[in-house]
Amino acid sequence: MTDTVDAVVVGAGVVGLAVARALALAGQEVIILEAADAFGTETSARNSEVIHAGIYYPQGSLKARHCVAGRRALYRFCEEHGVTARRCGKLIVATDEQEAATLVRIEAAARANGLTGADDALRPLTADEAHALEPEVACTAALLSPSTGIVDSHGFMLALLGDAEAGGAMIATHSRLASAAVTPDGLHLQVATEEGGMELLARRVVNSAGLSAPAVARRIAGVPEASVPQPFLAKGNYFGLSGRPPFRHLIYPVPVPGGLGTHATIDLGGRVRFGPDVEWVEELDYRVDPARAESFYAAIRRYWPALPDGALQPDYSGIRPKITPPGAAAADFVIQGPEGHGVPGLVNLFGIESPGLTSSLSIAEEVVARLGLQA
Repeated sequence: MTDTVDAVVVGAGVVGLAVARALALAGQEVIILEAADAFGTETSARNSEVIHAGIYYPQGSLKARHCVAGRRALYRFCEEHGVTARRCGKLIVATDEQEAATLVRIEAAARANGLTGADDALRPLTADEAHALEPEVACTAALLSPSTGIVDSHGFMLALLGDAEAGGAMIATHSRLASAAVTPDGLHLQVATEEGGMELLARRVVNSAGLSAPAVARRIAGVPEASVPQPFLAKGNYFGLSGRPPFRHLIYPVPVPGGLGTHATIDLGGRVRFGPDVEWVEELDYRVDPARAESFYAAIRRYWPALPDGALQPDYSGIRPKITPPGAAAADFVIQGPEGHGVPGLVNLFGIESPGLTSSLSIAEEVVARLGLQA
């Protein structure tokens, strides 16, 4: 028996849940398919929980636009739904003159992306001004980002799911999209479940499967192979700090190829962790190699020379869903509608790495609009 539904979202990470919520608010009957045993167990559960300001991304890119809009929407959502979020701010620190020149370019990029208000414009700091804010930090210059913050990502996802379910959405865990075919009435989905399987007919489908999004797209008959990017896995390892927190703000070095450098984040409990680094891997493996701490010590001591020996402990790791290989420039988000693959009613989301958490509510609005709806 085939059940008919307005919309199916594949993947219950933070972006998938935001999309499901937006579709439900637009009056759609929604089923969320999640292959794992719960929502938000993969990339969405393995990040630094930072609310990004929208600083680094090329002007006009989807990352820039959705990060800025998403950040503003995220703070509003958290306030309205009682989700814990804190605007702790961050310092981007330069440790030599070459990096100080990079700060000038970063500030210009932030202005181009719309960070010009009293609440989000970057503030250049001298070494003395940075030291006054963070006495433990060594730098030659810095930028203060007042709108950067941290969020309870699990609480945020729980609130998204709550809104979606209040609008009639349902989540089906242990449910993997096995295949899909285009019919005159929509997409016919074969779903593998613990009980054997189910069939769904959906007028609209959103592939928000994160790391698995390219593989999911290849299971949909009619999606051209050329429209599906090759996935690459960039692992990010984190090390926790034992001892008292040395900082009140997040501390970021200037960006490095593949990521934003080994930065210091503070969770809502006040605990400091460092990371992520960039480790290109061939398969999912979330173990943190203690030997990688050696490179962390070197990177961190560029801006925190007082880091004690033995203070770093392996914490956790996450894997970025990259769609460009090592050495290539980072790709923009890909929000691919029928114009990109030719399948009516289908939107594929590829390469939704950082700042995906921050951007999630804004991405969801665009997905709904691409499907001809209004939340």
